[in-house]
Amino acid sequence: MQSDLPLSIQLVWLIPIYGLSGMLLSLPWAAGWFKRQGPRPAAYLNLLMTLLGVIHGSLVLRQILQLGAQRLQFDWFAVADLKLQIGFELSLTNLSALEFVTAMSLLGQVFALGYLDKEWSLARFYALLGFFEGAMAGLVLSSNLFVSYFLLEMLTLSTYLLVGFWYAQPLVVTAARDAFLTKRVGDVMLLMGMVALSAWAGSLEFNDLYEWGATATATGALTPLAGTLIGLGLIAGPMGKCAQFPMHLWLDEAMEGPNPASILRNSAVVTCGALVLLKLMPLLQFSPLAVDVLLVVGTISAIGGALVAIAQVDLKRAFSYGTSSYLGLVFIAIALQQPAVALLLLFAHGLAKALIFMGVGSVIATTNCQDLTELGGLGSRMPATTSAFLVAGAGLTGLLPLGCFWCFGFLVQAFLPNQPFLAAVVLITNGLTAFNLVRVYRQVFLDTPHPKTRRAPEVNWLMALPMVSLTVIVLLLPLMFQRLNPVAGLSAVNSTSIGLVVASGALGVLAGSLVRLDRFWSRSVLKPLRALQDLLAYDFYTDKLYRATIVRLVAGVADLTNSFDQEVITGLANRLGSISMQGAQGLKLAVSGQMQTYVLTAVLAIVLLLGSLIWSIG
Repeated sequence: MQSDLPLSIQLVWLIPIYGLSGMLLSLPWAAGWFKRQGPRPAAYLNLLMTLLGVIHGSLVLRQILQLGAQRLQFDWFAVADLKLQIGFELSLTNLSALEFVTAMSLLGQVFALGYLDKEWSLARFYALLGFFEGAMAGLVLSSNLFVSYFLLEMLTLSTYLLVGFWYAQPLVVTAARDAFLTKRVGDVMLLMGMVALSAWAGSLEFNDLYEWGATATATGALTPLAGTLIGLGLIAGPMGKCAQFPMHLWLDEAMEGPNPASILRNSAVVTCGALVLLKLMPLLQFSPLAVDVLLVVGTISAIGGALVAIAQVDLKRAFSYGTSSYLGLVFIAIALQQPAVALLLLFAHGLAKALIFMGVGSVIATTNCQDLTELGGLGSRMPATTSAFLVAGAGLTGLLPLGCFWCFGFLVQAFLPNQPFLAAVVLITNGLTAFNLVRVYRQVFLDTPHPKTRRAPEVNWLMALPMVSLTVIVLLLPLMFQRLNPVAGLSAVNSTSIGLVVASGALGVLAGSLVRLDRFWSRSVLKPLRALQDLLAYDFYTDKLYRATIVRLVAGVADLTNSFDQEVITGLANRLGSISMQGAQGLKLAVSGQMQTYVLTAVLAIVLLLGSLIWSIG
């Protein structure tokens, strides 16, 4: 570690510790040791630690802008010739992601104070958020693949605990279990790829891996088959974290958790998973097949997620599928070596999607309802929430020159000359997203008031403050993009790309404005249309397909191994035991109980033993 660096940079390792410290400070209230004060002190302590993380990260980011990228190494474990270190890569990208993660955590925690105002286990929720934040902060700063994998495992565990927060509800328990197991599939494949990579490269530091990877293929150190298997293993972990096909169902089920956790899950968590893939991007050159898989997965997730979202009547699920859709576009950009645009899209989507879910949480908190067919007329009753939804929707699509408008423009401009199909994927995703946003906005805010919305007030200030603050941030995002300037500048998008993005968004808005919103039309009486609605609403019956194939196969193998264990292994053991018991019964009948018989038997055995020894020696 360089001693001439500013103290704030040398102490950058404290930033992940802030979140973990908030978790530890919350444990006395979460465990019920302090009962008279209530759970609020735990929330305030977490907020304080997160605020320290935001301030510390801001100082480091400002200094890195002046000094340039830095890399810190701390000795962790050393024995014999094994030496492990914890490294922090302080680049503009990593520190921008760090500020994004800590700021989203801070706003989400303030929002949770109002949303979970009467929650009896508020301290436990904030302890889990501190664990969540610490893992994400460490992940974006890590310079080592092993440490990144360890922190991804922490994210998997924290997701399981947060989704299962209301563990008394059976549906919540099922959702937490499915989210955990689905992510574990990707994590195990990533672990296999990481172990194989460490055996060939000899190091898991990203910089060392890049240097080794630049010569591994040319020198023949890695066979094509090995490179393909390693590449597929490396992309599996981010696929699970980013809810990409075929490991996408967990994000929809995770909506059973509290809405403040959904804010972070749909913005910061998926961003962290994609950042790991960005760091692994130079290693994907080993495997053209892995790149093709990324393109196929990203395309299916982008189009499929956007299509499924427009058929949802649950308010949270209508936008959770959109997260998978936008991360699919990020995967496409990474596969085609467009890291700068992928990073911009991650930030633009994360901020806008967090604002969307704040608006969703405000509606749910006010009406105690998240069924679109039972909502309506909230535009005049909830002006702050309505404004936040409009700004988030504009920032999420190519309608206005906000964040995602420029990202889509860059993607279309990059793909149009050589990959027009992928440019069409971007435009279709933009149009479908605009359609879904307009559909939900008309239903929730412009439709006639329903019984559950006639007396709906605006949310309390604890929920309104982070929502309004994030609205301002989304509006100022293009200026932040100019400051980051990872590409040639916003003016570099040509007029053709701008026109295509605007046209796709306008078509989506027009279609969303014309679609019928009658509550009975949510499932049409026309059989062909109803079949199409069901196909999209049930995610192309992916769940049933999994149950009919993978789940049935695994269950069949489990039944087969159980039968083999019961019939062969246990049966053999039982037969041996039966033979032993029969032998014991026979010996029991041969026992007379006379001492002289036992002595004679022992003497004969000794004589036979000595005789055999003498015979062998002679």
